[in-house]
Amino acid sequence: MSACTHVILKNRGLLSVSGEDARDFLQGLVSNDVTMVSPERALYSALLSPQGKFLHDFFICQFDDGLLIDCESERLDDLKRKLTMYKLRSKVDLVDRSEEFCVAALIGDGVADALELDTREGLAKAFLGGVVFIDPRLAEIGGRAVIPQSGAEASLINAGFPTGTLDQYETARLHLGLPDGSRDMIVDKAILLENGFNELNGVDWDKGCYMGQELIARTHYRGLVKKRLMPVRVEGPLPAPGTPLMLGDKQAGEMRSGLGDQGLAMIRLEHFESVMESGEALSAEGTHLHPIKPDWAEFKSNP
Repeated sequence: MSACTHVILKNRGLLSVSGEDARDFLQGLVSNDVTMVSPERALYSALLSPQGKFLHDFFICQFDDGLLIDCESERLDDLKRKLTMYKLRSKVDLVDRSEEFCVAALIGDGVADALELDTREGLAKAFLGGVVFIDPRLAEIGGRAVIPQSGAEASLINAGFPTGTLDQYETARLHLGLPDGSRDMIVDKAILLENGFNELNGVDWDKGCYMGQELIARTHYRGLVKKRLMPVRVEGPLPAPGTPLMLGDKQAGEMRSGLGDQGLAMIRLEHFESVMESGEALSAEGTHLHPIKPDWAEFKSNP
């Protein structure tokens, strides 16, 4: 990445969570510590099933007196419905604010400097009538702005972030190995730690109980992670999501999202280690794929 640009992410929606019980309500449901959210800090987190499987991932920031959840727009209604199920008598209001606000990715070298923020994940500040923050997962991907829809592009350009393309953002995301919600994590099947949530600051190990915590804790402390989502370099036609990836006659993994010669794949660690030792490539329908360990990731061999 070079010059700073902005990309309005039209596949993202905004759900506000407000009311006097808003924080306590979310705290008992999501994987991160909602008490840490403030005008100066945003978080990355997830909602799990009672069995500990992935349902939704999202960013949480503070705006005015409430919280805004930056989530997948096509699945916002499902997220709202699931949260409503657990609201019971809590004094909480859940409102879709996607018509009022948009999400923009700020990418390129020097985003933090341009925003006058340190390069620490999650640092936030008021910005253009909304909020901007360094991506809580990984500072290298840049920042995210949640700002009013009206005049958003002109406001970002005037703030020093000319218009970029979605392909630029996707290229950066895939290169760094960052999952993109349900495109990369299978709903009601994926396990957070297989998708980097520990290293990407999406789980707080010291907070109280939350829905699905037991599986996440057991997986973490017993070293039960046997496969990981990781970048792959693609030689040949890009395999469709869900395509099996083979190492010889053994299925070593499964393709997820991709663009051009880059992609993400869920790969069993035993086969990843074999590929690293032998220099072999994985294969899928005539395409060769070379897995890459991201600098931020910790791949631990299982006992």
